[in-house]
Amino acid sequence: MARPLWKGSISFGLVTIPVHVYSATRARALRFRQLDRHDKSPIQEKRINEATGKEVLWDDIVKGYEYEEDSFVILEPEDFERANVKATETIEIMQAVPRDALEPEYLETPHFIVPTKAGVKAYHLLRETLLRTDRLAIAQIVMRGHQHLAALIPHEDVMMLELLRFAFELKSVADLDLDYDISSPEVRPQEIEMAQQLVAALDAPWQPKQYRDEYRDDLLAFIERKAKSGDKPVRGVGRKERGEPAEVVDIMELLKQSVGEARKRGGARREGSTRQRSGTRKRSGTRERRAS
Repeated sequence: MARPLWKGSISFGLVTIPVHVYSATRARALRFRQLDRHDKSPIQEKRINEATGKEVLWDDIVKGYEYEEDSFVILEPEDFERANVKATETIEIMQAVPRDALEPEYLETPHFIVPTKAGVKAYHLLRETLLRTDRLAIAQIVMRGHQHLAALIPHEDVMMLELLRFAFELKSVADLDLDYDISSPEVRPQEIEMAQQLVAALDAPWQPKQYRDEYRDDLLAFIERKAKSGDKPVRGVGRKERGEPAEVVDIMELLKQSVGEARKRGGARREGSTRQRSGTRKRSGTRERRAS
């Protein structure tokens, strides 16, 4: 059973909803151990006392805040809650906003937020209210020693707790200090029309499961082959240096070619989806006949 990252309650006006928060993502990066090249033994990272040079065990490590040079205030785990118990145990709903009001650059990390057994009814009251009003709730939560802005978003049979970035964390384009002009150049109506045809040819229902991290999958397959064969590392084929792409001379011709290719891929996707739905209906019909 999954372990919650956070336990507490949602403060919805005077209604208190006990909830648990769980991670809604899986680790994407592959984990690699550091080894000694000579005998392939794992390398240990040790925690060393700067004054004595001796190794320090995890049980003897505490967190300290350096409020003056070489002067520390020691904080135990319970001290973080003592500073503000309400902040560490409550998701405080501050406002409700339209669902489309949240710009994508503010989204950071999704979590599942689920009710405890005692909070199921109040939880679904909030979820259903947000659904019917097409709103999401903006709240604050303290997790792992940091305060976060968050959004409670109704999703299928549960709510998602989406951690948000604060406004001060986001940069402006002006902060890039570019030495060239990126303002919109003049675009011909014919180019817009052809580009719209390309977008129309690419238009399809959002099906996230059809996409995968191809590099990660291929790397895992390569690792598996090496593990089975014991082959030595293979040096990759060198790539030519990539410079700045050449300026597009005839954008219309490229758009026309892109439209044709996109329409072919779109037709293949629709044909595949039709076969998949047909197969699903056939399997479903078989199950129904067996049941009868």
